[in-house]
Amino acid sequence: MDFRHTVVLPGTKDQAQTGQGTLFFIGNATVLLRYAGFTILTDPNFLHRGEHVHLGYGMKATRLQNPAISLAELPPLDMVILSHMHEDHFDRGVARDLAKGVSITTTPQAAEALRKQHFYRIYPLSTWQTLTLEKGAQHLHITAMPGKHGPGPLYRLLPPVMGSMLEFESPGQKTLRVYITGDTLMYKKLHEIPRRYREIDMAILHLGGTRLLKVMLTMDAKQGVRMIELINPRTAIPVHYNDYSVFTSSLTEFQDKVEEAGLADRVHYLKRGDTYTFEVAVAERQGT
Repeated sequence: MDFRHTVVLPGTKDQAQTGQGTLFFIGNATVLLRYAGFTILTDPNFLHRGEHVHLGYGMKATRLQNPAISLAELPPLDMVILSHMHEDHFDRGVARDLAKGVSITTTPQAAEALRKQHFYRIYPLSTWQTLTLEKGAQHLHITAMPGKHGPGPLYRLLPPVMGSMLEFESPGQKTLRVYITGDTLMYKKLHEIPRRYREIDMAILHLGGTRLLKVMLTMDAKQGVRMIELINPRTAIPVHYNDYSVFTSSLTEFQDKVEEAGLADRVHYLKRGDTYTFEVAVAERQGT
């Protein structure tokens, strides 16, 4: 179903970018992306080492690493992208302390849960639906990508999950396209993504090989490499790999698989608190 909704944000008519952006890794699946005047936060999780998250059906996980910063240290946000409603992506502290007027785009099911927590700027997206943010002359299109958080019929017992495609359009610059996988396994519907998006600048991969009751629920190292081969991004950045006790596939294992596949020059690794700075090329003039 084709769906497009536009939100106009306060901003300046001046060109708000210089062709350079940053990605700051906070921890787990939480990153802060800044480009073209937009500040985007993903899957906010600010619990500390030793704290627990509840994953449903009486199951829980323990956080093993501290986030790089606290929730209170965040800059003003234009949008929060929430891939799904699990506490390791939207924890109870965030539910309590995050400003209720912050804009959040997420799945329809998660949107209902957020409304019950008194958040009121919620933009639910079903797969392939698009939300556009306008800020002066800058545009950001956020499109929900397919995702599947469990194998076979098990996925019906888990929260629906979405990936996200972010397309930044800025005067004088090439469109920057960033794909965030969300907590998905590799499955058939993902093959539609490279058919629709032939050029992807950056892919943020949710890895970890999450297992509950011996069932894998997020990509492990092998699937992460398959995702890179499928999506073919210029740069891939792994996240969501060693923060919780339910993760079974290490970053080292992923690095080994990347080397074996000959993809080492395509992957950039971040530690918590690291910032990846990227450049966006100038757009080619028409008729030249």
